[in-house]
Amino acid sequence: MQITGKEQILKLEEGSIITPLGFSAAGLHTKVKRKRNDLGLIYCDVPAEAAAVFTLNQIQAAPLKVTKENINQEGKLQAIVVNSGNANACTGNQGLFDAHSMKTAVANLLSIKNHHVAVASTGVIGEKMPMEKIIPGIELLVPQKNKQAALDFNEAILTTDTCMKTTCYETIIDNVKIKMAGSAKGSGMIAPNMATMLGFITTDANISHNFLQAALSEVTNKTFNRITVDGDTSTNDMVIVMASGLAENTALTPEHDEWEQFVQLLEKVCEDLAIMIARDGEGATKLIEVNVHGAISDEEAGKVAKTVVGSDLVKTMVYGSDPNWGRVMMAIGKSGMTLDPEKIDIAIGPYSLLENSQPANYVEETLSNYLKNESVVMNINLNIGNGYGKAWGCDLTYDYVRINASYRT
Repeated sequence: MQITGKEQILKLEEGSIITPLGFSAAGLHTKVKRKRNDLGLIYCDVPAEAAAVFTLNQIQAAPLKVTKENINQEGKLQAIVVNSGNANACTGNQGLFDAHSMKTAVANLLSIKNHHVAVASTGVIGEKMPMEKIIPGIELLVPQKNKQAALDFNEAILTTDTCMKTTCYETIIDNVKIKMAGSAKGSGMIAPNMATMLGFITTDANISHNFLQAALSEVTNKTFNRITVDGDTSTNDMVIVMASGLAENTALTPEHDEWEQFVQLLEKVCEDLAIMIARDGEGATKLIEVNVHGAISDEEAGKVAKTVVGSDLVKTMVYGSDPNWGRVMMAIGKSGMTLDPEKIDIAIGPYSLLENSQPANYVEETLSNYLKNESVVMNINLNIGNGYGKAWGCDLTYDYVRINASYRT
């Protein structure tokens, strides 16, 4: 299919993290985990402009500290190394030394600058890194530009995830194709502030570090910051974007005629990954989307939406296919946002439950049947302004408790 118009953003169904020009990947099994790959690498042929957002949890893992320090030096990255099975969090000076050792091993392997390597880890908190497995594994990584290499990387970053999370789009800017792809992991400990569990985005757009950072921060607030699985924010959350510039478009800035096109492209990638994470919540059987209209501002609408989708009582209501809209009303009220208690409308799917804060005419069995779907959409109208926002989450099931009760065993 050909892109013919400025406003079109085309999803590439066969695309992957290595589809944008200049990128390759690798993944392998070092036996840190019992099964499947646990060490991955993204490599760019050239030093790429980089941007990142990180968890606001005050307890931050060693890899975050190393990656922040490296990006702050020059605003560029050429490689990202990721391990799963061990978070390298709360591991003291030894953990910091190990994260630096991973960075140096990758730099030596690829003959690139030390500060052009980002490090990310995910897994169990408080256990020392098994460096006797990690370093030999790094030395065996061979980044390649083929489908299997991308799949190997996607698998390497997973923990309790039940599926790989990846997406890819392209658009036209300055009459050249700009491609962008993303890969993420996350299904538990998800209630991010400025990031999700782990997300990696590649693009061949020509854009400087500062403007890429501005775009990522803006988009994160509308995507990754609008998902919740269990209300917990990880010590290891980060999202990194690398831009190779090899598409050779005119450098993107907010003054560029097609700046918004680029921001929309980034938003599409981030929103896809965010929804996949919410859908794959630990033990989840249903994706929940909450749309809030008529708020005082977009920001307040987003906060109401996230409060509703994050409510344990709303989540269990959806799991049990019980149209108990009182739980939704409760969550709206506890959001702390501006509202008029007498003007609220609530609909689940196409069915109105509440109009001007009064019960509507609906058939309980019809609502219950709708709630049995794999995707449940709630629409809330506060009827006091023009603000709009949305958020995503999942139901809360018995399996969530089972998975987390035996996480280390």
